[in-house]
Amino acid sequence: MEKAIQLKVRKDLDPHQQLTVIKLKGILISKGYTEIIHIMDFDEDFHINTFETATEKRNEVQQYIAAFINSENLSDTVSIT
Repeated sequence: MEKAIQLKVRKDLDPHQQLTVIKLKGILISKGYTEIIHIMDFDEDFHINTFETATEKRNEVQQYIAAFINSENLSDTVSIT
């Protein structure tokens, strides 16, 4: 069974932040955590990026995302919801 993970991503990104968020999404796909990431509006300031991953990988994915956000200083830009 697969479980959805949601990322809340700020809309007004500078070019470096935008590239780093794209890098994160590419890594999630290339590591096999998901095949597609869906993007929808949340409000005027944020998008919600949703993807499904296998239940047994859920904790690993969340830990990877948290570490990536921390190492790339994206805590004001991306959060796991």
